[in-house]
Amino acid sequence: MLVGKLDLGDKLFVAPMADVSDMPFRQISKELGAGLCFTQMVSAKGVIENDFDSLRDLAFSRKEKPIGVQFLGNDPEILYSASWEIRSYQPDLIDLNCGCPTENVVKCNLGANLLENPALIGRLVSSMVRGAGDIPVSVKLRLGPDRKKVNIFDTAKAAEDNGASLLFIHARAKTDKYHMDPLIEWISEVKKRVSIPVVGNGSVFTPQDAELLRNETGCDSVMVARGALGNPFIFQRFNKLKSEGSDPGQPQIDEELSVALRHISYLAVEYKEALFLNHAKKHSIWYFRRYAGIKNFVNGLLPLRTREEIENFLKQHASEIKNRNYVESDPSDNDEQFRKRVVFWINQT
Repeated sequence: MLVGKLDLGDKLFVAPMADVSDMPFRQISKELGAGLCFTQMVSAKGVIENDFDSLRDLAFSRKEKPIGVQFLGNDPEILYSASWEIRSYQPDLIDLNCGCPTENVVKCNLGANLLENPALIGRLVSSMVRGAGDIPVSVKLRLGPDRKKVNIFDTAKAAEDNGASLLFIHARAKTDKYHMDPLIEWISEVKKRVSIPVVGNGSVFTPQDAELLRNETGCDSVMVARGALGNPFIFQRFNKLKSEGSDPGQPQIDEELSVALRHISYLAVEYKEALFLNHAKKHSIWYFRRYAGIKNFVNGLLPLRTREEIENFLKQHASEIKNRNYVESDPSDNDEQFRKRVVFWINQT
């Protein structure tokens, strides 16, 4: 897929996710076959004010390219300045977030709240294009403020008319919950109305989900968000499906353990102890959620206080899984709960 002069190939995109899309997560995703990854979304105002956390969140290495950065912002001049400021970082794509529905974002008239005002989205995109120079600008959109007010044609056209080179469309409205099915038919309609590439997004948890989304909507590519948590294997499986016509399926526990331990090793390099422990535990739960014994896993994992304890515990738990020492209800029930709401723990009531 071409975006301007940028060839993004035929691999899956990885969405920017708060407290997830750090360098270790991006590195694991790339190693297992992801295409373009994003840094975490950052405040455009934070960038121009040299806020430490904002600059840390958008930091990346050259070996991660192609890579995108995503801004939160609602002021044309601030977004112009932020786009101009990070040109020296040389990201491959700069995205405007018009899709995040979380309360702490929309209450500041950011993210999905911008969907109420297509004209403003147009002005914001125009400013970013001027600031970004040769770097393509994209826009992440939802269908509209709610299902009774779907205005995706207006927002998509405003973005395209003001210089956006790519659209990411999450096929839900701002007020939709994640257990509600995405309305992917709208992606198909947008694709017919714009001349720039369209990337579909929403409830992609398997390679088959991604292939179905492409086939049914005609979108140019697919972005994965929650489906990659504890599951970077989706990228490897999708690439095999595309190149060989068959999906090798979810890996065995030994491979899952190996990748989880490698991810933990990257986290240990990236973070000091307290932050490392939090990140290592949540990612470990995501890796092991598909297996029997997850309740035992969570109860045993949370009290641990060192990297060595966590790694030894994961190895022991994987051995227990291989020996079929856990008897409980179908673990797919836990995975289904996860798809409705991302959790770091398992409800045991």
